[in-house]
Amino acid sequence: MFCKKCGQQLPEGSKFCPNCGADNSTATQNQSQNQNQQDTVFTGTVNGGSGSRYNRNIAVCILLSIVTCGIYSYVWLYQLTEDLRSASGDTNAASGGMVILLSIVTCGIYLLYWLYKGGEQVSAAKAARGLAADTSLPIIYLILGIFGFSIVSMALMQNELNNLAA
Repeated sequence: MFCKKCGQQLPEGSKFCPNCGADNSTATQNQSQNQNQQDTVFTGTVNGGSGSRYNRNIAVCILLSIVTCGIYSYVWLYQLTEDLRSASGDTNAASGGMVILLSIVTCGIYLLYWLYKGGEQVSAAKAARGLAADTSLPIIYLILGIFGFSIVSMALMQNELNNLAA
């Protein structure tokens, strides 16, 4: 059985999801429905198990990035990268730690490449769920990054992930 709210696999006979706490007393055991649910719902949690899937408050992420002089933006970048990998199903994409390391080593040039690839991953995640995928997203994110607005690109990506998780 799988949680009807977050998609987490449930222990046998459990009434509440250990991940999100949702009441799953009426969760279906139909294998085909479970497979469809796994294919269309993110798996994972936010903030160490609290919250629902990948739904992050964008304003809080931006505020924390500003208050911590950009340090939190690396945490957010890591989380965003991992979420995009999971949502798009692209396991060959660079991990969050690799994106941060390469961005630092290349003085931000790799971040511009990642913004473009992140846009492709957003489009792939939307297409995989049967939603209209905007093919101009990678270019928009890249152009914003070139002009120094990479945090806006990250906020736009997070917004897309929030919409997919809803």
